[in-house]
Amino acid sequence: MEEAHIRKVIHIDMDAFFASVEQRDAPELRGKPVVVGGGGPRGVVAAASYEVRAFGVRSAMPVSRALQLCPNAVCVRPRMTRYAEVSAQIFEVFHEFTPLVEGLSLDEAYLDVTASLALKGDAVSIAREIKRLIRERTGLNASVGVAPNKLVAKIASDLEKPDGLTVVAPDRVVETLAPLS
Repeated sequence: MEEAHIRKVIHIDMDAFFASVEQRDAPELRGKPVVVGGGGPRGVVAAASYEVRAFGVRSAMPVSRALQLCPNAVCVRPRMTRYAEVSAQIFEVFHEFTPLVEGLSLDEAYLDVTASLALKGDAVSIAREIKRLIRERTGLNASVGVAPNKLVAKIASDLEKPDGLTVVAPDRVVETLAPLS
């Protein structure tokens, strides 16, 4: 397959998005184990900062279990309106590079930049610039995967979290995926 006909897909996943927004907006939370989630006996973790993940806390876990694993975790109620505002800023960045943006959630999207290459540079340069602009405009980090299709781009974005940039060239897809579980 000629290089010119190979799709260039970028998957962007904001790192611990809700928790990162809370840590950014409330400096006293920076560096602390933060759980964003509902209160009460049936509350679940909507987001976990990287500091609390070190204790085994994960999204979708009951908040009560999270507090057993990390008793000094700071629990914060979700502010969905705030997360939507920050998400809109991030998606504005995406649309500066391509109209082909497929949002998966407030903090995650696929971008097909195949047709943007002539104007914006190669896919890796685009990915670096997107990460830079997100950081500059929001103060947040994103993990990014660049690959010839959505599946591989998604897997790539998870390989170097947080704040990673993983590129899987078309001729390295099998080599990259084979050792993964």
